[in-house]
Amino acid sequence: MSRIGKLPVDIPAGVTVTVAGSVVTVKGPKGELKRTFHPDMSFKIEANQVIVSRPSDETNHKSLHGLSRTLVFNMIEGVTKGYVRQLEITGVGYKAEVKPYGLLFALGYSHQIEFKAPVGIKLTAPTPTQVVVEGANKEIVGQVAAEIRSLRKPEPYKGKGVRYAGEQIRRKAGKAGGK
Repeated sequence: MSRIGKLPVDIPAGVTVTVAGSVVTVKGPKGELKRTFHPDMSFKIEANQVIVSRPSDETNHKSLHGLSRTLVFNMIEGVTKGYVRQLEITGVGYKAEVKPYGLLFALGYSHQIEFKAPVGIKLTAPTPTQVVVEGANKEIVGQVAAEIRSLRKPEPYKGKGVRYAGEQIRRKAGKAGGK
């Protein structure tokens, strides 16, 4: 048995989980998430818990078992608490500005970059050098944060660019000085 897959997922108050074949829908205070799982995985709702089971002990089914349970857990966690990813902008003149469509970045290029927020994602900039990505879907929050970081990755010499909050950048020594 998969150590992660065999654990039941608790359903908190205020959250409804419905299973229709291989489609699991989770509704909660932060929104609604729907996901289609592999048809071999089966889901049961018993006593405010979701139980994921697999048909056999094949390697493929074992890996899908733990994955399916974790994805259901992330869906429930997302509609109750939500997910947050913070980014920091470092560099002279580098900043982010909130617009109705998303964010407007000035990252040292000859032009400003417009970043449109996908559906279900809330982008905020508490200060011009901080960006906060919030949403119910863990995958989309992480993907949006990675796309924002890729607009200007931190460079190793001065550390300028967009980085995750708390991310350590390996710094390099510049070229050696003259004689």
